Amino acid sequence: MSLKRTAFTLVELLVVIAIIGILVALLLPAVQYAREAARRMQCSNHLKQMGVAMHSYHDALKTFPPGRDAKALSTHAYLLPFMEYQSVHRLVDFSQSYNHPNNAVALATKVPIFNCPSDRLDNIAVGLAGTNYRANQGSGLLWGAAVTTPSAPNYGVPGPNGVFYLNSRTGFGEITDGTSSTAAFCEHIRGDSSNAFASDRMDTFGPKTHPTTPDQAVQDCETLDWRDLQFQNVSNVGVPWLQGYHSTTVYFHVSGPNKRSCMFPPGLIATTANSNHTKGVNLLLCDGSVRFMNDSINLTTWRRLGSANENAPTGEF
Repeated sequence: MSLKRTAFTLVELLVVIAIIGILVALLLPAVQYAREAARRMQCSNHLKQMGVAMHSYHDALKTFPPGRDAKALSTHAYLLPFMEYQSVHRLVDFSQSYNHPNNAVALATKVPIFNCPSDRLDNIAVGLAGTNYRANQGSGLLWGAAVTTPSAPNYGVPGPNGVFYLNSRTGFGEITDGTSSTAAFCEHIRGDSSNAFASDRMDTFGPKTHPTTPDQAVQDCETLDWRDLQFQNVSNVGVPWLQGYHSTTVYFHVSGPNKRSCMFPPGLIATTANSNHTKGVNLLLCDGSVRFMNDSINLTTWRRLGSANENAPTGEF
C-alpha cells in the first residue's frame, strides 16, 4: 500500500516561492504607477484650486496678484484668502518683509495646497514651510524691471514678459497671447536646505558666466559640473513659500521642463520647472486649466507659453 504525501518537497516549495517572487515583481511597478498617477492627479487638483483663486482675485481686484511685492512677499501670500486660508492670510504682515519677526508664524505655517504629494522631502528647516508651485515670470532672463541706465549691468536686456513679476498687476487684457496659451503656475521640487552637498534637480546653480541670451544661459547651465560645490548657489529651493524669490516661488521659461536651474549675477535668472512625476510637469494655464507638459516639448513652444504678450503662434503642446 502506497503512503500519501503530507508535505511539499523542497523543490516544489522553491518553485512556489519563485512564482510568488515573479508575481510581486510584475505587480509592484503597476502598484507604484497607480500610486503616482493618483499623486499626479492630486497635484493637478492643487494647481486647479490655485487657478480658481487666481481668477477670484482678478474678479475682486481686476488684476492678478504681483509675482512679488516691494517687501519680497510672494504671489502665494496674496492668493491665501481666495483659497479658504483666511486664517493664514491674517498671519501675514504685508507692511513688513517676509523674514520680519512679525511674519515668523506665517513663515512656518504649512499650507497643504502649496505642496505636491509626489515630493516627499520633509527635511525643511525649523521655522519654515515650503511650496512646490511657482508663478511664471516669463521667457526672458531678467529678474527685476528693465534697466534704463546705459552704464548699468543688464542694460538692454528685455524686461519680464510673463504674468507674475516685481510689482506686476497683470490683467486679462494684457495677456494678448491668450489665456489658454499662457502659463500661470508650474512645479518645482523642494530643496534640502543644505550646502553640504549638491542636488542636480533641487538646487539653483551659479555657472559664473554672463550670458546675453536665453540659449547661452541654457548652454552654460547644462554644461557645468553640478557636483562641484563652487557652483551651488541656492539649496533652500521652494522654502519659504512666503518669500517672493526666483528659487522659491517664481520660475522662468528659459530652459525646458526638468532641466537644471541657474542664476547669473547680477540679476539674470534661469530657474526652471521640474517635478517628481514621470517625464513631465503639471502646468496651470491662465484660463484655469491644467495640462501635463512632457519633457520633450519643443523649447520654442515652451518659451512662448511663458510669454503673455509675444503675439506669436504657440504651436502644439
